[in-house]
Amino acid sequence: MCFWVLCHLGVLFLDEVCAFAPSVLDALRQPLEHGVVDVARAMTTVRFPARPLLICAGNPCPCGFDGDAEGRCVCPPGRAEAYRARLSGPVADRIDLRIDVPRLTRDELLGGTTAEDSATCAARVAVAAAVAASRGQAVPNALLGPESVRAAAALDRAGTRLMGRAVDRLGLTARGFDRVLRVGRTIADLAGAERVGEEHLLEAIGLRAPAATEGT
Repeated sequence: MCFWVLCHLGVLFLDEVCAFAPSVLDALRQPLEHGVVDVARAMTTVRFPARPLLICAGNPCPCGFDGDAEGRCVCPPGRAEAYRARLSGPVADRIDLRIDVPRLTRDELLGGTTAEDSATCAARVAVAAAVAASRGQAVPNALLGPESVRAAAALDRAGTRLMGRAVDRLGLTARGFDRVLRVGRTIADLAGAERVGEEHLLEAIGLRAPAATEGT
């Protein structure tokens, strides 16, 4: 776990995450949940702070084409599911945003796109942080505990019904529920909204479970 400690307050990017040994990925559970790593050596245990921004990327199967619209996947039945299962449920439950990135089309590759520059993104994040600070919040939304995030989100009746449906449909754990609220609170802050509305929760749910908001 030395790589995790060295990335404290930085960015840790795990490319082809499902190619890592399951034991390595399962070791991420403590730092993802508590922001620390305990290292035991020679009958001594030392605790290090370890709270990087974790970004994972990976193909949906070993050949990389599972789910491709043109049916290019050559993996045998069950291989894609077994490959993705290397990232266990408890670890995945600790990851806030999960986004499917489809293969670029011919027109997208040839036409090119203009991405938003970093300075614009940073300015938007600074405004959202100021919104959080204005309500007396001393820590980022990501570090809010269960009671604090529920107070910060302050769901109205419609939001409560929506989250109830999400729990029933997605089987959200208590951890997953609170993580949706944190993301929803952040989306609301980015929009300059005082309260977390249904639209913010729907976006947060969709970012946790793509396509799950259909009919929610």
